[in-house]
Amino acid sequence: MTTAGRHPQWRTSSYSGGNGGNCVESAIVEDRALVRDSKLVDGGPVHSFTRQAWTSLTKALRSAAR
Repeated sequence: MTTAGRHPQWRTSSYSGGNGGNCVESAIVEDRALVRDSKLVDGGPVHSFTRQAWTSLTKALRSAAR
């Protein structure tokens, strides 16, 4: 998925450990947060959320982890 000719800069969670396990990658493009499976980067589905929804989700996950 590209937006206005830009490729998303995907980020993998620091919890992934770099071993190719069960991880997701995320990217912010304009007003959307994109999420995909790190094992399916070539042709797998990309889920799109509003930035507000993504921020709420990540905030809730951080709170739950404490």
